[in-house]
Amino acid sequence: MDRTSPVPLYFQLARQLEAAIGDGALTPGSLLGNEIDLATRLGLSRPTVRQAIQSLVDKGLLVRRRGVGTQVVHRHVRRPLELSSLYDDLQAAGGLPATVVLANRLEPADARVAAALGVPEGSDVHCLERLRTTHGEPVARLRNHLPAGLLDLDTARLEDTGLYRLLRGAGVTLHSAGQTVGARAASAAEADLLAEREGAPLLTMERTTFDDTGRAVEFGSHLYRASRYSFDFQLLVRP
Repeated sequence: MDRTSPVPLYFQLARQLEAAIGDGALTPGSLLGNEIDLATRLGLSRPTVRQAIQSLVDKGLLVRRRGVGTQVVHRHVRRPLELSSLYDDLQAAGGLPATVVLANRLEPADARVAAALGVPEGSDVHCLERLRTTHGEPVARLRNHLPAGLLDLDTARLEDTGLYRLLRGAGVTLHSAGQTVGARAASAAEADLLAEREGAPLLTMERTTFDDTGRAVEFGSHLYRASRYSFDFQLLVRP
């Protein structure tokens, strides 16, 4: 720390910690220790250390966990806007995707689901709800509706792999999709599920996927943590 510099000490510390995270000296999941230990070790005041840590928490680089301490978070998930599954994207990026199946049932299609899947309102559709994590940290809540009888949706298989892999394994050829991306604030229940605070920003995505015959085979309505997740766009200039 340069105590003669006009740059505040908290900012210097935050910049050094951010650099250590960026170059891998502080790896995802590692603990920084508590503020008192850090302040003593670095010869700084506790408020200075607290301010530096908070600035990196606000950036999404650190997270405070009750009973654990301040921890380096795993890298932000960047997902291309193409017809792929979150499971495959996480795996391709070197993540450790895991799934908790929250619901796996038949239910009557409401008007929105019926319109997306092209089935009569009130007819049975398969509803899946899953929590997707990477490195043990929640990333998204995935809710999917599929035509009844399309494939065997075994809970154990859904926890081992991605939905699109199961569809392809059942002989369904995925061809195209219509997708809408938005954002909103997390409800109390959503925040609790995704390890966020109530009102935290969430990305929303709705997607209807079609097979090579033009049949709608899946309607997804998903929530993603904006602090851990983003969509990448490639924009082309119209000639």
